[in-house]
Amino acid sequence: MFNGIAHRYDLLNHILSFGVHILWRNRLVKSVLKINPTKVLDVATGTADVAIALAKRDRRVEIVGVDVAEKMLSVGRAKVQKLGLDHRIVLSQASAENLPFDDSTFSAVTVAYGVRNFNDLQRGLTMMYRVLESGGSIHILEFVKPKLMVMRLVFGLYFHRILPLIGRCISDHSNAYSYLPQSVQTFAERDDFVKMLLAAGFVSPGYSIQSFGIAAIYTAKKST
Repeated sequence: MFNGIAHRYDLLNHILSFGVHILWRNRLVKSVLKINPTKVLDVATGTADVAIALAKRDRRVEIVGVDVAEKMLSVGRAKVQKLGLDHRIVLSQASAENLPFDDSTFSAVTVAYGVRNFNDLQRGLTMMYRVLESGGSIHILEFVKPKLMVMRLVFGLYFHRILPLIGRCISDHSNAYSYLPQSVQTFAERDDFVKMLLAAGFVSPGYSIQSFGIAAIYTAKKST
């Protein structure tokens, strides 16, 4: 599905989120850089937006991005090469559930809008815990269901009615943008997801709510 929308993915995200995704991404990056990481794994990297943002903000950090969609990675590689960042960002095909890295390889792991697409969420979280070094942290940006009734109504109208319509007009794969609201609706509630982080072995989990409760940035650590 994501291979089919790779060539329009960045444009669609910008239009469909009214550019707010850039603000959220910058906050995610800021959260990661607080720990002064040396090597970051960006899971479900897509077209490498988070990886590129990290590399631009901190010239010392090295980033490895993985995704299951090869066409998304191809778009990402072209962006990375154009920016001259290919010596610091490496993109490869892999799933969260089967990360091809040794234990304790990375000082931080990031995921933006990807965890609700994992085939096996608990296994994916456990695998990301495995590749983190002791004292490292995970940073996850994801859509959540708003709790305020007025935002639930607005969120529901936009995600279930307007978003698929816009996606249909711009992309040949409207089913991908019908999938988005469905995946958000069925994803774990905030506190339930925190419990899953704990079950994977993480400590000190927490989250900060973004933009009237429609997104959250989750953080947790691997104990030293």
